[in-house]
Amino acid sequence: MGVVAELVLVRHGQSLANVAFPAADARGLLEAEVSGRDAEVPLTALGESQARAVGHWLAQLPAGEVPQVVITSPYLRARETWRIAADTSGLELPAPTTDDRLVDRLLGDLEMMTRAAVNHHYPQESARRREIGEFNYAPPGGESFADIAVRLQAFLDDLNRDHARQRVIVVAHDAVVLMMRAVIEQLSWDEVVEAERTAGSVRNASLSRFVAVGDHLELASYNSVDHLPQG
Repeated sequence: MGVVAELVLVRHGQSLANVAFPAADARGLLEAEVSGRDAEVPLTALGESQARAVGHWLAQLPAGEVPQVVITSPYLRARETWRIAADTSGLELPAPTTDDRLVDRLLGDLEMMTRAAVNHHYPQESARRREIGEFNYAPPGGESFADIAVRLQAFLDDLNRDHARQRVIVVAHDAVVLMMRAVIEQLSWDEVVEAERTAGSVRNASLSRFVAVGDHLELASYNSVDHLPQG
C-alpha cells in the first residue's frame, strides 16, 4: 500500500475553552466561564486571527504544494479554523470533509469539568489515573491515549489507501496531532512524553508536516508557529 505524498496536521486556533479552563483551574473554581458541549466550543477572536494566519500561509505555498485533500475534526473549532483559513487564502481549495476519528480526546463524564470539579465529584480518579498510568488511563465513559492511537491508526490506514501520493491537510486537536505522530513514528509512550517535553505542548494553529520517503512518512517539521504573528 502506498502513502500520501504529504500530511500536514493543523491544530485548531485558540478556543474559548483554551482560555476559560486554565483560568478556572488557576483559581480552583468548580466551573469555567464556558458551557455547552465540547464539540460546540467556538474560537476566540485570537483563534480566528490564528486561522487567518494559516490562510496566509496557504496563500504563499507554491502551486505544487497546495493541499489536494482536506479533512477536519467535526468539532466546531476545527471546522471554523479551516473555513476561515480557506476563505483568507483566496485559493481554489478542495471542499473539506470531516472524520469522527479526528475528534479531541473523549473525556466521558469528565467533559467540560475543571480540575477542582473533577476532584470534588470524582475524588477516586486521581489515584486511579496514577495506578493505571497516563497512556492507558480512561476517564469514566471516556477514552485513553491508547484508544486514540487505535482510531488514528485506522484513519491513517484509510487515508493512505484512499489518497496515496496526494497532499493532505488535517485540522484537528492537540491530542490528535500528538498521537498521530506517535502512530506514524511508532513511538513508545516514553518517547511521546519526551517529544512533548522537547517541542512543548501542541500549540494552537501550529503546523506539523510529514512527507513521503519511499513507502513511509517521515517527520519534516513539528509544532511550528513560524507563520503566526509574533508578540
